[in-house]
Amino acid sequence: MKKHNFSAGPCILPQEVMKKAAEAVIDLNGSGLSLIEISHRSSAFVEIMETARSLALELLGLTEKGYTALFLQGGASTQFLAVAYNLLEKKAGYLNTGTWSLKAIKEARLFGDVVEVASSQEKNFNYIPKGYDIPKGLDYFHLTSNNTIFGTQLKEFPTVDCPLICDMSSDIFSRQLDFSKFDLIYAGAQKNMGPAGTTLVVVKDAILGKVSRKIPSMLDYKTHISKDSMFNTPPVFPVYVSMLTMQWLKDLGGISAIEETNEKKANLIYSEIDLNPVFSGFAAKEDRSNMNATFNITDDTLKETFDKNCKEAGINGLNGHRSVGGYRASMYNALSLESVGILVDIMSELERKG
Repeated sequence: MKKHNFSAGPCILPQEVMKKAAEAVIDLNGSGLSLIEISHRSSAFVEIMETARSLALELLGLTEKGYTALFLQGGASTQFLAVAYNLLEKKAGYLNTGTWSLKAIKEARLFGDVVEVASSQEKNFNYIPKGYDIPKGLDYFHLTSNNTIFGTQLKEFPTVDCPLICDMSSDIFSRQLDFSKFDLIYAGAQKNMGPAGTTLVVVKDAILGKVSRKIPSMLDYKTHISKDSMFNTPPVFPVYVSMLTMQWLKDLGGISAIEETNEKKANLIYSEIDLNPVFSGFAAKEDRSNMNATFNITDDTLKETFDKNCKEAGINGLNGHRSVGGYRASMYNALSLESVGILVDIMSELERKG
């Protein structure tokens, strides 16, 4: 039976990418050696790393615009710390839109004054704050573009007089933006790029080297830039899979092409949520995420039937986060419109037979 993987992460990846990655674990490009046993200093892996870094900049439209792409370890959670270590001298501003924003704020407060510019915590983060004023004189302003747990997504980004930093872990490469507005973007791989184990950091070179503190080597972006993202042994398998996934996306037509599909998937499921009285959405309509649709069932007596029907259809990973409850359909780039259609059919059938 075909599985329809709505998991929030680690998440679905393109089947052709999975096949190539599996083959490379046995034999990389006919070399007779496994991807995971070759030297990271070998020409074969150096080429993989360089291709991955180049593809990231190309897809984001940042090639030759003063940015460097890095593939690092430690997940986005380490970047909560690294961003502040490298950039926070006196004061930084943060928009608090959920769990990951809170974690980033906690780490930044180790280094300086953090201003929580606005927050939606009072409504359990079911909306994105708007109309807030950003203080002058910040070292940087930090945003989280998409909130997997609560199913909200920033649709507009502010114009600021300081570096703009964005955690794009759960919607990187999913929609067209003017990425040159951002001075640093970071994203864990396990949503739209590859397996857990590497994190993409895209940083404008000009914003670095301005803090007075000494930065530990492993957290210093300048160290990793100087060593072409290979200061220490890189996570070869996640980098390789990320490279394959970015190549897959480029071959599809890039971000503009996948954005069209993502819009269709989101419109399909949200239309069902709005029209079907058996379900109710969690996130405010104007802030709904195209990556993570959060919803609840309005009649608990139908929950067992719904769960059973989903399981029989091969639907996986639909449970909502414990802080929200209900259901969460994560619709990352590799999830097909067909899979969303099957889920919507089950939702519709529940209303007819309920």
